[in-house]
Amino acid sequence: MVAVRYYSKSGNTKSLAEAIAKGAGVIPISVDEDNAKITEDIDVLFIGGALYAYGLDKVMNDYLSGIDGKKVKKAVVFSTSWISKHSIDLIKKALKEKGIEVADETCYVRNKPNDKQLAEAEAFAKKFI
Repeated sequence: MVAVRYYSKSGNTKSLAEAIAKGAGVIPISVDEDNAKITEDIDVLFIGGALYAYGLDKVMNDYLSGIDGKKVKKAVVFSTSWISKHSIDLIKKALKEKGIEVADETCYVRNKPNDKQLAEAEAFAKKFI
């Protein structure tokens, strides 16, 4: 089973999540939605967020801390941002602390994803399925 979870305030990470979900053949779910909790075993979890005031948003941090590491076999991280890719490092660290294997390869877009970048994100997801 594959899942896509994300947190987005500006809509940029949401756009990237939608492209990744399209490539993975699933529906993306924002971590602040009621049905975002992972309750089934997941083979690949695509998870993304961005930096807000030099860190992850509290909503994303809370979601990451609530993940049951035994339910996720592997995670793949994605992000958008205006300045830094640091959100990727923060998400990876939180997942690894849960004992989740995290792919080295990530999907990152600076600023708002354009059509070419969205197509690349869709193709990126297919590599992990």
